[in-house]
Amino acid sequence: MNLGHASDAPGEGEAVTAESSVDFAGVPDDFQRLWTPHRLVYIQHGQQPHDDDCPFCLGPKSNDEDSLIVYRGKTSFALLNLYPYNSGHLLVCPYRHISTYDQATAEEVAEIGLLTQQAMVVLKKVSRAHGFNIGMNQGEVAGAGIASHLHQHIVPRWLHDSNFFPIIAKTKALPKLLGEVRDDIAKAWAELN
Repeated sequence: MNLGHASDAPGEGEAVTAESSVDFAGVPDDFQRLWTPHRLVYIQHGQQPHDDDCPFCLGPKSNDEDSLIVYRGKTSFALLNLYPYNSGHLLVCPYRHISTYDQATAEEVAEIGLLTQQAMVVLKKVSRAHGFNIGMNQGEVAGAGIASHLHQHIVPRWLHDSNFFPIIAKTKALPKLLGEVRDDIAKAWAELN
């Protein structure tokens, strides 16, 4: 089944297709595979910033609005993801430049957990989230976009919030601008403390 063509992105003109496992050797399964060969360059070369350009180290040195920070704690802070999966997608980061959870101090672990809980409370209030995806990708091989600086994702979810628009059109529909979302979340977070 052909799902469309790539636009002016890498792999221009290449068909994006999903194949049924019925045509594969072996035992068929219920999964369809979406082949995206244009993403191979990203996977092979990655796009990791140099440690001197770490956005999670540079962000706290700037003002909250420009760095999308919604809350500053003692050892960790929360900010909006610049490339969100959903509106309100937050990250919780320690100030220290560490790459994995096992390098965090007990105090950092406790505050990362506390800020994650507070983020959930705030997002339920501000955006009426029905649920959350929470997690950490640690290491480039695990898919971490910024592998050298530990960060926890808090992605708000709503019933029926997923569709094929991001896959077919390479577009994610976000209902509010990042600055507006940052202001709403920061205000609600300040009311917690």
